[in-house]
Amino acid sequence: MDFADQIKALAAKTQGILSNIRTEEATKQYLVIPFIQALGYDVFDPKEVVPEFDANVGAARKYKLDYAIFKDGNPIILIECKNKEEKFADKCHAYSQLFHYFAATDARIGVLTNGVIYQFYADLEKAHKMDEKPFLEIDMLNLKEALVDELKKVTKSAFDIDKMVTAATELKYVGGILGILTEQLTAPSEDFTKVFYSQLCPGKVFSPTAKHQFADYMKRALRQFVREQISNLLDASGFTGGTPVQPHTQSSDSSSSTDDSSESKPANKIVTTDEELEGFYIVKSILREVVDPSRIIHRDVQSYFGILLDDNKLKPICRLHFNTPSNKRIGLFEHGGEEKQEEKFNVEKIDDIYKYASQLKATVEHYERAKA
Repeated sequence: MDFADQIKALAAKTQGILSNIRTEEATKQYLVIPFIQALGYDVFDPKEVVPEFDANVGAARKYKLDYAIFKDGNPIILIECKNKEEKFADKCHAYSQLFHYFAATDARIGVLTNGVIYQFYADLEKAHKMDEKPFLEIDMLNLKEALVDELKKVTKSAFDIDKMVTAATELKYVGGILGILTEQLTAPSEDFTKVFYSQLCPGKVFSPTAKHQFADYMKRALRQFVREQISNLLDASGFTGGTPVQPHTQSSDSSSSTDDSSESKPANKIVTTDEELEGFYIVKSILREVVDPSRIIHRDVQSYFGILLDDNKLKPICRLHFNTPSNKRIGLFEHGGEEKQEEKFNVEKIDDIYKYASQLKATVEHYERAKA
């Protein structure tokens, strides 16, 4: 499973188990440790990941950090964990703890997390002094694809402190600019409005009446600008204004007499669950050894969650029957499934899918041999 798929699977799992996590220790065990593992660090190697790492700060105070990640005997990433209910306001107590510990080590990256939100800090303003604002924030309940790519730079295989600091600097300022633009889009400031007024009305006084009037003009112009940019992007992509094709929509080469009637039921009754998505990413990670993972596609229908090769219903890989929480099953297709002979097996927990790795690979290999 590549890094992006691991993070997506963890995000899906986080949504499914969050309601059962009630303590800080549970947050660490079920959310933070899997996140560290997804970054590629060995949580069972005391030379690489050190829990409850402490250091003396100043003359009298002693701080303990939840985790320190080491490389070549030196800490490179510091992680302070809190309960999932903790809200990270500016300079909160958790921030202060991480701030003081950051100053006592040579680490350049600090992470503040409640298992859902991960705030990444660096010392971009002053060496060995943690910045007040994070350069990157990952929300596991609202995962953004672009930020997953940035997060990859913190992984064990990609970690390079010079490149990381350069990326952090870029993220900090690009994110800051986007934040300012978002604010101006909803409530243009006087200074921002005045820049346009002075260019469009040279020599005229920026009177209170002009301020009020131009503020309205600015809102309209900015919103129209955004709409036009979106329209241009859609035109460039060939989108014609119809209903976008979703991953589970029937492909043109897959019409067959073996089509299941359940797939023609109204789409608005279909609910894709976090467990189904987590199962999909597990199947995808298993099959990346035998086929390009981009060819593994899912389609959700009312009665099951289907996983296909090449988005073709004639090439079913497996089906996840997770609609009944107390009776989860996986449906496998022997010899590629031309006869639609589906055999179902019980799944007590999502990770049980790994038990069927050989059958899943055999099904895909059958399709590949047939195509050849």
